[in-house]
Amino acid sequence: MAHRAITLAALAFAGLSIGAAMAGEPGLADTPPAEARMNPYHGDVPPCGDPSVLERIQAEFERRESNYWQSGLVIEGFGEPRETGFRTNGLSYIPRRYCRAQAALNDGHRRMVVYEIGEELGFIGIGFGVTWCVQGLDRNHAFSPACKAAGP
Repeated sequence: MAHRAITLAALAFAGLSIGAAMAGEPGLADTPPAEARMNPYHGDVPPCGDPSVLERIQAEFERRESNYWQSGLVIEGFGEPRETGFRTNGLSYIPRRYCRAQAALNDGHRRMVVYEIGEELGFIGIGFGVTWCVQGLDRNHAFSPACKAAGP
């Protein structure tokens, strides 16, 4: 019992020491933005309601549902796209915009789509990339729970 208390005290002291040492380190606010450090970043990410973003989600969703799940589900349209975060990871990271939108599916249900638009994350690093998740239809749990991992 005494050995356990000594071990816990040593771990707590080590944690406090590391935290104190890191307090003097420059923070992410001091780091230059990604576009100042690397090409091809410009900080230019399409808005959440951009038709090309929503069309890409529709097409990829239909392809996935048809090829992998044989469900026949398609997204018929989107309503209320809104931004939930922009560059929330910090300026020094790849510029990303986080969004949500209601999707109307052909089965009559409306489901929330959580998506991220990343600059220069398209095919072979050309153009924007979109990572998305439809709540309730994340069958392989890639973004569990409830698509939370696709957001900021």
